[in-house]
Amino acid sequence: MAWFSKSKKRTENRSADIWIKCPRCGNHIFREDWHNNLNVCPKCNYHSKITSYERIGLILDSGTFEELNISIYPADPLKFTDAKESYAVKVENTRKKTGLNEAIVTGTGKINGLKVVVAVMDFRFMGGSLGSGTGEKILLASNYSYEKKIPLIIFSASGGARMHEGILSLMQMAKTCAGISRLDERKVPFISVLTDPTTGGVSASFATVGDINIAEPGAVIGFAGRRVIENTIKQKLPDDFQTSEYLLEHGFVDLIANRSSMKNTLYQVLSFYNR
Repeated sequence: MAWFSKSKKRTENRSADIWIKCPRCGNHIFREDWHNNLNVCPKCNYHSKITSYERIGLILDSGTFEELNISIYPADPLKFTDAKESYAVKVENTRKKTGLNEAIVTGTGKINGLKVVVAVMDFRFMGGSLGSGTGEKILLASNYSYEKKIPLIIFSASGGARMHEGILSLMQMAKTCAGISRLDERKVPFISVLTDPTTGGVSASFATVGDINIAEPGAVIGFAGRRVIENTIKQKLPDDFQTSEYLLEHGFVDLIANRSSMKNTLYQVLSFYNR
């Protein structure tokens, strides 16, 4: 029956090329429809992950993006090695796979003609973890924003601090917040956009200190994981706990914006500050 097995496998591969199964509702969506809808499920509005450059293309005016500090990449001062491979090898493999040097892309551009500094995290790069290189790029972006008096927008997508760098990764929490806090001196707005997921040390630092905190629908936002919290407090948490909607209801985010309307939402917020 080898012919039958091969035929079945080819059919499955063709099906995978045509359809995408939504991780949330389970509906099968034509791959073309999924991408045309900005990687958002048209059935349940599930916002799937997108790359940093895809997001930049959606948010900034065409042809206006100029990347900053592209040459910054992770260092390995602790010479970390786990059971499988060294941190240095893991970083190099990730750089080759993603085409990125770090878990965040920074630069300048325009939103409907208004100039901004943007920093966009990319979950493909080691879970968007916050390492010393990530923190350095955010600090330099905030310094540029401070010097030029240009609004700063950070899109977060992260599992938290990068364990391979130990205490050095945790230091980035204070480092990034210190750089961002200086913007108040010049009345430069900082807009934080939280996407799925924004957790750990990132949620506990720069991601939640925006003058305006915006979230995509259904994003997981929190510090410790749900299971850890339930085991600690010995209580069952609400089904929507640590979602954008839960945080909006409890005052941790200011508004929720769909991906399709995010650019216009940011423009409206920036226009308010430009009055």
